[in-house]
Amino acid sequence: MVDVVALTRKLVGLDTVDKDETAALKLLVPLLEEAGFVVAIAEHEAGRGTLVADWHTELDVPPLCLSGHVDTVPLGAAEWQHSPFGELDGDRLYGRGTSDMKGGVAAIVTAATALAGKTPKRAGVRLVLTAAEETGSHGARYVADSVLDGPSGPLVIAEPTANSVVHGHKGALWLELLATGVTAHGSTPELGENAIYRLARAVTALEGYRFDAGPHPILGAPTLNVGTISGGLNTNSVPDRAVATVDVRTIAGQNHAELAEALARVAGLDLRTLVDLPSVWTDPGDEWAASVAETVRSVTGESGEPRAATFFTDASVLTPALGSVPTVICGPGEPAQAHVTDEWCALGRLAESAEIFTLICRDWCGL
Repeated sequence: MVDVVALTRKLVGLDTVDKDETAALKLLVPLLEEAGFVVAIAEHEAGRGTLVADWHTELDVPPLCLSGHVDTVPLGAAEWQHSPFGELDGDRLYGRGTSDMKGGVAAIVTAATALAGKTPKRAGVRLVLTAAEETGSHGARYVADSVLDGPSGPLVIAEPTANSVVHGHKGALWLELLATGVTAHGSTPELGENAIYRLARAVTALEGYRFDAGPHPILGAPTLNVGTISGGLNTNSVPDRAVATVDVRTIAGQNHAELAEALARVAGLDLRTLVDLPSVWTDPGDEWAASVAETVRSVTGESGEPRAATFFTDASVLTPALGSVPTVICGPGEPAQAHVTDEWCALGRLAESAEIFTLICRDWCGL
């Protein structure tokens, strides 16, 4: 059986900051093929691949799907006290991606290799290990459109939850707001049309926007934030262009296309969609989701109230692509460690996660 800590360390040792996911995935291919998986890597651009691995997916009951991403965010400007490419210190493995989420990927692969030599009585397993999740789930979208076919069973996303079961997350609708004007000399502004003023009025209007949707009992209320604003080229000219970006987080039941149209009307300007990832939610009372929660409790000894994540995941793409299947998020990483300097994951969490995924696979497959 694969050592989940050693595999995490190998993955963390590879630099996949917005690049080279294929190189990381090739590390996993022989492990999966030896366990009996049929493996393919599909690249949406050179070097940026997503791995799809199937094990007995021909059975009548659709396969369980386990997913995680291997790309990571930049290291940041602050100096790291531990190696960003893997360093053990006590019960912690430090490095970029240990929590978000190469540890989760390693736990998935460790569980998958535990299936080697077994014959499922009920269903098989599919792994979808993606590229470019951090910048908008591009790898997941590519394989959803070009590779994934046939019915699917439930989906587990191994994002960092400290091995707690999370039943969904808000959607992300990122928009670009563009205001145009007419340039003129700064000493004669009456001869121009100031794009910054137009954009400022639009931003003020959006600040007062009230969503039609009431709060979800777990996901909470939808939110809107103006994240960036820029315009003008020099002080003594009337600016003829100004741009803002808007981050909208949505809840179950909100239609992103209709929402974008409503925001464009309020702003009085055209909006361009940058990221469009719907929300994900599975009723905690769902039979399979409840069984996963019980499995997690049996391993960790912990049980909690139904929860939602603050971040988005590839489930925004994969859940609808697989047929709106029941979906849970559960992984060994610490949520508070995602994207931080000196990111770490506890070795005990990694071992727990590998055991959890192994048990979930055995239960679904009838082993």
